[in-house]
Amino acid sequence: MRKYLFSGAVLGAIISGFGVVKATADGPRDWRLLLMWVSWAASLAIAIGTVAEETKRPELGE
Repeated sequence: MRKYLFSGAVLGAIISGFGVVKATADGPRDWRLLLMWVSWAASLAIAIGTVAEETKRPELGE
């Protein structure tokens, strides 16, 4: 679990989620808001998938 929480990609995706939440609270409710949430979810999924793949790959030189 620690490898996911301290990954730069996952941290960046989580931090960008705060902007999406703020836009949801302050902005208009239209199709662009839905796209923002879909984009954020996709970036978080990609970041988590990247960390999972990196842990499966054997280290070079071992």
